[in-house]
Amino acid sequence: MTDHQTPQLTVDGRGLLCVTLLLRLRAAIADAPAGTIVHVHATDPAAPLDLPAWCHLTGHHYLGPISAETYALRLTATPTPTRPDAPWHRPAD
Repeated sequence: MTDHQTPQLTVDGRGLLCVTLLLRLRAAIADAPAGTIVHVHATDPAAPLDLPAWCHLTGHHYLGPISAETYALRLTATPTPTRPDAPWHRPAD
């Protein structure tokens, strides 16, 4: 079993608001395989709430904080897609 302390991919979102951070995160993980451990560096005060909520929305597994500004998640094999311009919304049917 992979330890969530050892990332296979790191996304630097320091200085970004969460919407921009999530757009960067989604682009960074687009071709990553299921099971990849991702560390996200984020300074937005909303990140501790937004990252787990986004993982819940998409189906990725939020693993929790690693440090004050670093959060871990594990990618799922079948994530729920979100709109390219709005990471909080599912595509229109």
